[in-house]
Amino acid sequence: MNSLDIRAFRSTVLGAIAMAALLFVPAGTLGYWQAWVFVAVFTGASSAIGIYLALKDPELLERRMQVGPAAEKEKTQKIIMSFAMAGFVALLMIPAFDHRFGWSKVPPYVALAGDALVALGFFLTFLVLKENSYSASTIRIVEGQKVISTGPYAIVRHPMYAGALVMLLGIPLALGSWWGLCALLFIVPVLIWRLLDEERLLRKELPGYVQYTQEVRYRLVPCLW
Repeated sequence: MNSLDIRAFRSTVLGAIAMAALLFVPAGTLGYWQAWVFVAVFTGASSAIGIYLALKDPELLERRMQVGPAAEKEKTQKIIMSFAMAGFVALLMIPAFDHRFGWSKVPPYVALAGDALVALGFFLTFLVLKENSYSASTIRIVEGQKVISTGPYAIVRHPMYAGALVMLLGIPLALGSWWGLCALLFIVPVLIWRLLDEERLLRKELPGYVQYTQEVRYRLVPCLW
């Protein structure tokens, strides 16, 4: 294993541990089967994408690993990513507390449907990464970057965010919580804020992007917005 592979493996393991802590500590029990299934689906899907990138596009894997407020260059994006991370933590902890105190009664088939949405969100993310080697975790323009208008980019301008939206919707359901959906009222506006700020930069600095926006009308949801 090279240093990139080791760092990616370490990041996956630490991420899984942190996610488990955010779920099982607030839940107050390890007997939370919805959380076990969710962590398995989330970690398995993210690991599969990481392995694919390590084999096919290590430069993109390197860019994808530069994530979080500290990795962003612009102050606005540092603020947005701080809010996004807080929202994601809430998306995990609210369902965990819900499980502990029994606020929701979510049928098992709904939880499994939520896991399916999480997996679908990762699959959409994979399609984006396969199509666009410039799809880093941070917002920046790199040398040689060009507009991608094929694959999922022919349907909406920000398919990565569309995949994230599907995944975010699935998380509280997968964790067996109706109340967890309330966290979406915070995190979805933050996602849209990031999307619009990214478009501002792309319009300004990426040649051909303005023309692309005229060809692909919808940003996030086909036939809607």
